[in-house]
Amino acid sequence: MPADHYSSEKLYGLDHLRALAILLVLMYHYRAFKHPAWIDTVGKFGWTGVDLFFVLSGFLISTQLFKEIEKTGSIGLKTFFTKRFFRIIPPYFFTLFLYFAFPFFRERESLSSFWKFITFTQNYRLDVINRGTFSHAWSLCIEEQFYLLLPLILLVAVKIKVFRYIAFLAAFLVVFSLTARWIIWNDSIVPVLDTQDFWKEWYMSLYYPTHTRLDGLAVGVIVGYLMQYSSGFSRMVHNHGNKIFIAGAVVLGISFRICNDQVSEEASIFGFTFVALSYGLIVMSAVSKSSFLFRSKSYMTTQLAGLSYAVYLSHKGIIHMIQNAFDWFGIDSSDNISLFIVLLGCIAGGLLYRYIIENPSSKLKQRMLSGKKE
Repeated sequence: MPADHYSSEKLYGLDHLRALAILLVLMYHYRAFKHPAWIDTVGKFGWTGVDLFFVLSGFLISTQLFKEIEKTGSIGLKTFFTKRFFRIIPPYFFTLFLYFAFPFFRERESLSSFWKFITFTQNYRLDVINRGTFSHAWSLCIEEQFYLLLPLILLVAVKIKVFRYIAFLAAFLVVFSLTARWIIWNDSIVPVLDTQDFWKEWYMSLYYPTHTRLDGLAVGVIVGYLMQYSSGFSRMVHNHGNKIFIAGAVVLGISFRICNDQVSEEASIFGFTFVALSYGLIVMSAVSKSSFLFRSKSYMTTQLAGLSYAVYLSHKGIIHMIQNAFDWFGIDSSDNISLFIVLLGCIAGGLLYRYIIENPSSKLKQRMLSGKKE
């Protein structure tokens, strides 16, 4: 979701992936609304779009911080958090305003507590069965926690002279999440197998918590670190971009096979790790100068990538409202034409966010940052 560019150089490959990620999420969530039958097949693995966002965020944010450490030996926390605040908070709080002030915007009946949204802790003990409205903010909670902790961890690592072990720490976090899922599966999920509480417990204990979903962010950090500090790794990536993409596609295929039943034991424990590794390889390909992803430019993916955060925040409410309008007028809301109209509505919503929220917020951010430099 929200993340700064890798460098001043425009990397179109990452735009392609960000556009892919939001399309995957849209197709996955659309299955909860009236939809054409083919959406069930196409959208089955759309949940991995969030994991792709995690890998992208881990790579982009860590790379930004690594470059600053390399240049200055430290991190300007005020500047970093100012940028994050004005990128994330205004659109997010606007969406919260829509959900809490206008019940007709809600795709379901009940919201989590307001304090959990504003403290970015909604992803813990999230009862998606009974309080599923705006449930997709769970991933933003994880990203916000990541944005808060990563620069602090890196500063401590620099201070105590263990910064060169950051990639090992990130790898440990992958193993930690995998182990946590294994323990949770046996302690919390197995006792409710074949009961009506299974789905609630699976989402609440295994799918949403931060400590079970660190794989993607950690893989992104590992890739960012190696690209910044290992000339051999960076050279290999830039020389073999298309081969890396093929390897990523193969591992992604294996991941989909493991996750064919998303809530199976294999998928619940190992699936997120395999998905993260596959998307990590594909991100490596996207920044490789020899890759077709790096070399190809698309106006559509660039625009969709730029709208991805706003679309992610607003899409469920917009789908709900448009389909309700179709039903009120007696129009079929489950065919391909209605799907096309709804997707256009989501893009229009993203553009509305851009012009009334994001652009003014960006201008205010620039004024504040300029003031700090004076």
